[in-house]
Amino acid sequence: MRGGVGRMRSRIHNLAAPTGRRLYSSLSRTNLWVCRASSIQAIGTRHLSTNRKPFYITTPIFYVNAAPHVGHLYTMVLADIIKRWEVLKGEKALLCTGTDEHGLKVQRAAAKAGIEPKLFCDDGATIFKQLAQKALLTNDHFVRTSDREHKDAVEYAWLLLKEKGYIYTEKHEGWYSVTDEAFYPQSGVRPYLDPPTGRKMMTSIETGSEVEWSSETNYHFRLSSFRDRLLEFYKANPEWITPEHRMKEVIQSVESGLEDLSISRPSSRLTWGIGVPGDSSQTIYVWLDALMNYATKAGYPWTPGRDHEGGWPADCHVIGKDIVRFHCIYWPAFLMALGLPLPKRILTHAHWTLGGNKMSKSTGRVVDPFLALDRYGPDVMRFYLAHDGGIQDDANYNNISIIKAYNTFLNGNLGNLASRVTRGKKWSVRGAVERMGPVVPKEWAVQDEDSEDYFYAPGRLFYENTLLKMPLNITKALDDLDPRTALAEIVELARRSNQFFHQSAPWSKILPFAEGEPGEDVDRIVYLASESLRIMGILLMPYMPNKAGMLLDQLGVDKSRRTHQYCKVNADLDYGTPMISLGKGYEGALFPPLSSEE
Repeated sequence: MRGGVGRMRSRIHNLAAPTGRRLYSSLSRTNLWVCRASSIQAIGTRHLSTNRKPFYITTPIFYVNAAPHVGHLYTMVLADIIKRWEVLKGEKALLCTGTDEHGLKVQRAAAKAGIEPKLFCDDGATIFKQLAQKALLTNDHFVRTSDREHKDAVEYAWLLLKEKGYIYTEKHEGWYSVTDEAFYPQSGVRPYLDPPTGRKMMTSIETGSEVEWSSETNYHFRLSSFRDRLLEFYKANPEWITPEHRMKEVIQSVESGLEDLSISRPSSRLTWGIGVPGDSSQTIYVWLDALMNYATKAGYPWTPGRDHEGGWPADCHVIGKDIVRFHCIYWPAFLMALGLPLPKRILTHAHWTLGGNKMSKSTGRVVDPFLALDRYGPDVMRFYLAHDGGIQDDANYNNISIIKAYNTFLNGNLGNLASRVTRGKKWSVRGAVERMGPVVPKEWAVQDEDSEDYFYAPGRLFYENTLLKMPLNITKALDDLDPRTALAEIVELARRSNQFFHQSAPWSKILPFAEGEPGEDVDRIVYLASESLRIMGILLMPYMPNKAGMLLDQLGVDKSRRTHQYCKVNADLDYGTPMISLGKGYEGALFPPLSSEE
């Protein structure tokens, strides 16, 4: 058999020719490959040839056994904000999301619904696609683990792992969670009494999911042999996992020892999944299957010399804290075994709670993201999730908090400032830009007529302490994969700008004798406020693409100048003429007051 595997390997390598990407079917009972050659045209459609690796970011793939909740929406939004930020900087970026469709709990959910698993998954995938679209996601890929190309990639990876000696068979006993699709050691479970029913059960300490005792013979992955390699990698990449405390938890877990991982289930118990190549009695474990999706959509297995075209290695995986073990221990070990580069960063976030309890599809304690998006609109929901969502700690979802955020910042600060600046009848944004834009800020010191002393002209301190510094802080936070801190800085920039405009009171400084030219002080105030709005509009595009676009339309900023390179004062002096009607009153307002029904 070993010689047969060696010949098979030779055939695999021979097939992976530069003429196109090759995908392979599972082994037949005679242990021979059936080759599916992809055409050059098909390859070009999936990944355009380029000499530079695209920025590649992913969400987890979501289970289709129940409807999505707002926690899924949060993960999607975080990933999309980071992807849009890279695009804003001029980078080519790819975002992948999708659905996890194999496994025992999906099989059971389909049986309960009385339909075939594939049809059940088709419906579930459609719902998540609709959510992505409704939330304004700019995903380039939507992967499904039932896709043919994904199945081929998983089988290919399995055979390489088997050939390298990382897979073996053994009887496995342990506590198994259908919900988590995972085995837990005795030390990882505890007895639990369900208060509503009084039923005694065993649950996972890590996730709280119910576990059941299972004893079966299946395939195992030699995870224990990667302990030292993983620890060396963590030491060399101390910021690989964000936030820091989860990195420490992963290191502690690996240091305490790793058990080999069960990576298949008997087909008699699990039929809905990818079969083990050459062994119809076993189905591939859902986590090995699911984790490969990230590489699948990056084009794995790659034609030699084209491994970077789909974006691999991933620049960032965005995941919830409940799946850290799978992504930060199992996944890098699989990649090391396959000889593939590891993802560059893992951004883990906390959970959303409702009434102080974790949202869960199994308990029905959830917020329907479709209803929330319909009620508040995608821009407002994206803002709220990014502003209040927890990276370090859990956040509590509350409609009152959404309304407060809207009234305080969106309507009260950003919307109010935009309305006062762009709708001013005694001044012109375009005139202020033309007259003040070319003036060097250091010239904003005026000599007192009765002495040789100089004093700061209106706006000099606001310019130096706020407009120059805060965009740099926002850029750093986003580059550090911290959208929440970046948004908090934008909120503070809006507050300071609104305060500056109000305290400067340009309406009280207008010169009466030159119509259309209200005076240098007024022009300077309007110009600085306009610059703040323009910069905020660009920086808010990853968060609120529609509303940020509307703000920039009101300011008359050309679409070609809505990129990060223009996020500094005096970078664009050609705006100021509105591209859309500014309206009157609430009509045309960026963020009109909420109706009494909200």
